Amino acid sequence: MGHEKVTSSDVARLAGVSRSAVSRVFTPGASVSSKTAEKVREAAEKLGYRPNVLARSLITGRSRMIGLVVAYLENYFYPEALEKLSNALQAEGYHVLVFMASQTSDNIDQVLDEILDYQVDGIIMASVALSSELTARCQAAGVPVLLFNRSQDDAAVSAVTSDNLEGGRQVAQFLHAAGHRRFGHIAGWEGASTQRDRERGFFEGLRALGINGYERQVGNFHYEQACDAARRMFDRSDHPDALFAANDHMAFAAMDVLRFELGLSVPGDVSVIGFDDVPPAAWPAYDLTTVRQRANLMVERTVATLLKMIERPGETAEQHVLPAPLIVRGSARLPEDWDT
Repeated sequence: MGHEKVTSSDVARLAGVSRSAVSRVFTPGASVSSKTAEKVREAAEKLGYRPNVLARSLITGRSRMIGLVVAYLENYFYPEALEKLSNALQAEGYHVLVFMASQTSDNIDQVLDEILDYQVDGIIMASVALSSELTARCQAAGVPVLLFNRSQDDAAVSAVTSDNLEGGRQVAQFLHAAGHRRFGHIAGWEGASTQRDRERGFFEGLRALGINGYERQVGNFHYEQACDAARRMFDRSDHPDALFAANDHMAFAAMDVLRFELGLSVPGDVSVIGFDDVPPAAWPAYDLTTVRQRANLMVERTVATLLKMIERPGETAEQHVLPAPLIVRGSARLPEDWDT
């Protein structure tokens, strides 16, 4: 004989409170006294009661779910950022559904259909761009969307990014001050705003210093492709003596090729700088000078902005550009006057 399902009425009766009090205890953010909450939770545990989240979402119109779209997890930055985002949203009473999209966003329509079918309260697009048509679909469905680590020229879309332009400029200035004059750049996927802005900042920084060109190869934010890019760039005598890779993942690939295939010293023969400051950048094997993406601050700003959009529909979109400091380690030559 099966057990009968325990209801909120059973919990209310045992705890000596109203059904609405039981509901408030299990509703994130609802106001309830600690004494009532303790009584209700004790009764619920004794009876084996679990609140029906899906049923409540039908009543409140809120699923308490956030759709998180990510294109690729090979880059260390994203698993770390996704973990932080999930934890921060869970602390606010939201559950996270993760959806994988292709980096080129050619299947994003299908992914978006799936997300909207789940009646999510909001969507975070990490490493994925959003067309104006898809933006309009989300707006029509009443679902706020925020871009994480991506931006686009659309004032109607909220975004949280690092200052990629300034980061690229800092790299140019640092390498030039260290005496370098032959520069190389391994670019990421060219459809990404992060790639575009980092390279533009690097180019503008060099031009302001009187350097009008640099060698360029594309690594598409991919380890093997970045290895190939480094081989093409450095397997000759007149190679660059300073390299800026558009993210750490590609900087590691380049360093592996330079040191273990081509017999070059880093930074003796070639200075290497990356972007992101993922955990392996600080490992002694790489000791990578890089531009830091402040993941904790990015996550904090993302969650605060998205929750504001959920609570206050129709609010003006917000674009947050956060400082990205240069973290100096041992993979790049230091300027003579550098204060360590």
